[in-house]
Amino acid sequence: MFTIFRKEIADHFNSTRFLILFCLVIGVALLTTYTVSMNLRSEISGGAKIEYLFLMLFTTSGQFFSLIQFIAFFGPLIGIIMGFDAINRERSAGTLSKLLSQPVYRDAIINAKFLAGIATISIMFVSLVLLLSGLGMVAIGVVPSGQEAARLAVYMLISIAYVGFWLGMAILFSIILRSIGTAALASVALWIFVSFFVGFGSGLIADVIAPTDQNNPELMLKNARIAGAISRVSPVNLYSDATSTIMDPYRKTTKSFVLVGPMEKISMSRFNSALSLWQSILVVAPYLTTLVALTAVCFAVSYLVFMRQEVRSI
Repeated sequence: MFTIFRKEIADHFNSTRFLILFCLVIGVALLTTYTVSMNLRSEISGGAKIEYLFLMLFTTSGQFFSLIQFIAFFGPLIGIIMGFDAINRERSAGTLSKLLSQPVYRDAIINAKFLAGIATISIMFVSLVLLLSGLGMVAIGVVPSGQEAARLAVYMLISIAYVGFWLGMAILFSIILRSIGTAALASVALWIFVSFFVGFGSGLIADVIAPTDQNNPELMLKNARIAGAISRVSPVNLYSDATSTIMDPYRKTTKSFVLVGPMEKISMSRFNSALSLWQSILVVAPYLTTLVALTAVCFAVSYLVFMRQEVRSI
């Protein structure tokens, strides 16, 4: 398995499409971070005191979006491009049956391909965060604290699990579908559906089940709860809510609409302090568990399907 793993790693880093994708991600991320750092620098020079300033490099929107929003939208394409032809490319080239004719276990192939993809994604995200952190330190002259560095590390782990889900999904399509083009189209179609249509559909379904009324806060809260529950079907929304809470210590809930009474307002004003990293993790623990579970289940299904397929007769 380690031999196949090294071969897959070499294929990824020697692939022209991966290099183009990596350069595109680095370029957009550098442009966004540079724009945000210049805005923060002007605010600091004006005498503004901002707590957790370093994290704002990743959460503040530049000209169009923040780094978190960019990874939430563009991250699935990284996993899809790396996995949509993992198996059917070997099958169409005739190398899969030749490989299995050697003393190589079948599970070593699927395990090595998935682990190589995860390793490549990890290298990409670690280098990306380190590069942007260095640019931020030079631009705004602020060194991240231990709390900020820990939140960045958790953010990287969540991002790797998020892109790993799409990698596993793309590998599954490459196993089920013989055509490389069909596998790529199916992966992109799923990404478009969960990124756009789930968000639009959740609001429409919530309006049908619980129509909103500006004079009835309980109906508005019910509508928001239904829309939120439906939108959590999408891994994109799970990732966005989880990373936004981890990277913003002052965010105490993932809900977009909260019904607050007079006593709650008093309590909120008394405890308007930042959460610790562990408290933020507890807030988004269901989201993190779901993301990891989706990644594990997706790879497990790919593993089972590949182990049961007849390869030698193809």
